[in-house]
Amino acid sequence: MTEELSVTTERVDDIPLLLAHSDKMGVPQLLDEHFKPHGNWEGMSLGWTTAVWLAHILEDADHRLHTLHLCTGQQVGEQGWSDDRLAIVLDALADTDTWQQFETALTGRVIRVYNLKPQRVRLDSTTTSGYWTVTEEGLFQFGESPDHRPDLPQLKVMLSALDPLGLPIATQIVSGQRADDPLYLPAIAQVSKSLDEHGLLYVGDCKMAALETRAFLQAQQDYYLCPLSSKQMPDDVLEGYLRPVWAGDQALTAVSREQEAGQVEVLAEGYEQAITLSSAVDGRMITWTERHLIVRSHKLATAATQALHARLAKAQADLEGLNEHKQGKKRYVDGASLQQATQAIIKQHHVDGLLRVRIEEHVEERALRAYGNRSASMQVERSLSLHTAVDEQAVEAAIRRFGWRVYATNQAKEVLSLQQAVLAYREEYLVEHGFGRLKGKPLSLSPMYVQSDRRATGLVRLLSIGLRVLTRLQFRVRQRLADTQESLPGLYAGNPKRTTHRPTAEALLGAFKQIHLSTITLGQQLHRHITPLSMVQQHISSLMDFSPGLYDRLCTEFPKPI
Repeated sequence: MTEELSVTTERVDDIPLLLAHSDKMGVPQLLDEHFKPHGNWEGMSLGWTTAVWLAHILEDADHRLHTLHLCTGQQVGEQGWSDDRLAIVLDALADTDTWQQFETALTGRVIRVYNLKPQRVRLDSTTTSGYWTVTEEGLFQFGESPDHRPDLPQLKVMLSALDPLGLPIATQIVSGQRADDPLYLPAIAQVSKSLDEHGLLYVGDCKMAALETRAFLQAQQDYYLCPLSSKQMPDDVLEGYLRPVWAGDQALTAVSREQEAGQVEVLAEGYEQAITLSSAVDGRMITWTERHLIVRSHKLATAATQALHARLAKAQADLEGLNEHKQGKKRYVDGASLQQATQAIIKQHHVDGLLRVRIEEHVEERALRAYGNRSASMQVERSLSLHTAVDEQAVEAAIRRFGWRVYATNQAKEVLSLQQAVLAYREEYLVEHGFGRLKGKPLSLSPMYVQSDRRATGLVRLLSIGLRVLTRLQFRVRQRLADTQESLPGLYAGNPKRTTHRPTAEALLGAFKQIHLSTITLGQQLHRHITPLSMVQQHISSLMDFSPGLYDRLCTEFPKPI
């Protein structure tokens, strides 16, 4: 009697790593602990359903139920991935009180498991737009769009991330027309609750610089670092700070950074002043010392100078051609009209006070010959010419103001020097990189197509969990490489010898492609085979704190949770 042979093969790739990493962070367990679906829920738990869904989003490939069954130890059926089932997950995550409890628990577990020591938190906001119906009280509203899509309604996300990971620890979702300034105090309060400690340095942009926010942080014995806007730092005050610099009476401290090649790059220069501030917090007046760091960025100053010279050149060219004699071109015959057109061009190119413009009137007599019934005569013709010159003194005065910015902090210079403060603020890209992942690849939040406020909130929160998985994975590998002072090869297609000591999570996961699990059934016998991991894949697994046996366990006869 011939036994029937059956062979099935399915892609595994980085799914075991992603699920194991989510499991180690406690994502499925904490979701199951905090979110309880209704009694009709069957099959894979809500926590593991969410973890698998995120793994599918992050990996962006088609995966079979058998692999998921072996990786999770859960019963996996096709009915577990219906639209209705996934909608239940989003509705659950939209419950704000439960979400905040889960988020606090997840942050605490990650800090404890990975032995992190929180010292610095970054706060920033972004928007995501979509094709939504706007209602008066709805989440989706028209507002100022950093994505340059004012034609689309949007919602706003405030993200608080832990340095140096860029790990989100608190997310807030508000309607798209809301201003940023009032969002900082609730975000700080939520971070304080999640971390349950003070003495942290909060870093944000000038929208965090409201006196109310700075006073609140001072009152709860935390620290802040943020640039001051023109509202908090008027031009006359800044002028007073810069006057001794221009006079040569104030020495400046260079701010430098070492490049990968060992070269030292001078980024900026500046000095600091201490001032005394007072403000009321919860009905109590507090007074504290604030340091003002007056800093000039060389890169910003150079870019602004080049842009100014380009605008001056364009303005001069436009002005010189304004009243040129050319067929079919309008010519101005009165000084008032020409002066008005001149000012419009100057305003258009933002060069007010930097160009000298002189309008000359020319009078010329021209003889007219006799012709027909017309007798010979003299005709007076009037014309206007326009001359421009750059006011070099005014330009020089404008250039010396370029690149200057004032940062405010209440942390002592012994802990946060001027150089450390400037470098700390320049790492704001950590949050921006997180926004890039959240809105673009691989999480692809924007544009959004869900029409329900509740499910839009749930989707943002779901993807913020995915962002945590990516940032924590990336940080762990970079940390291990820094500890061993090594670089990782094999991540760049076509250049296997190229190395990096700061690999991205996307590149690390991308190294686990074309790994297949084959299941061979011969009669009553079942055998499994997994594609052997390469040396690079084994090395990455160890850097993530996982044994290569993570994949070999998929070949066990009975499913077992990773």
